[in-house]
Amino acid sequence: MPARLSDHCWAIELRGVNAYLAEDEPEADGERVLTLIDTGTPFDARTLAREIEATGHRVEDVERVLLTHYDLDHVGGLGRLDFEDATVHVGMPDVDYLTGDASPPVSTHKGALQRALGPLARTPRVAVEPVADGDRVGSFTVYETPGHTPGHVAYVSDALSAAFVGDLVVERDGELAASPWALSYDTNDVRESVHDLADRMPAVEILGMGHGVPFARGGSVRLAELGERIE
Repeated sequence: MPARLSDHCWAIELRGVNAYLAEDEPEADGERVLTLIDTGTPFDARTLAREIEATGHRVEDVERVLLTHYDLDHVGGLGRLDFEDATVHVGMPDVDYLTGDASPPVSTHKGALQRALGPLARTPRVAVEPVADGDRVGSFTVYETPGHTPGHVAYVSDALSAAFVGDLVVERDGELAASPWALSYDTNDVRESVHDLADRMPAVEILGMGHGVPFARGGSVRLAELGERIE
């Protein structure tokens, strides 16, 4: 069953990776906008659909998909489910990888891994919109957090008191750690992104990461503590 993080946010545990579902602030019609953050691996599609249904929603109800970055375990479910009229948002440097217009570079260990796994990710059948630092998507503000991938971003909603930070950090035994070298393009950029996000984002309770147990309380405090440890 999805873990309820708040009245309007759920964590969905998949195969070693998390997706998140949020009922975002209402728009003009007064209805909350169902927003999915990341989509798991291609092999998670049925589980993801079932877990969305367990929250009282359907895949077809999802109006926005916010991708923190291009990696198979975060974008793999996108081309396997029918999101109908949803719009997908992803950081500008990762857009062409997602659409298949470019391939990750083999000059880095991370890029070579992405390219090797790329054929397992189907090209999405819905509109893809690039996002950049400071952009707004509903109640979410986009924060560029490169390092794990060039186009890695975090989505932070003051209204929902939630930050979804993808693979910028991982959780282990209740503690946060920065994305490690083996899984990142540039760990110096990762550290800078941790500091930058911790300094700039508003105080929020929920901190949802791609791997590990999300925090339902004190999320921004936990991120700030990590920043102090890795100075």
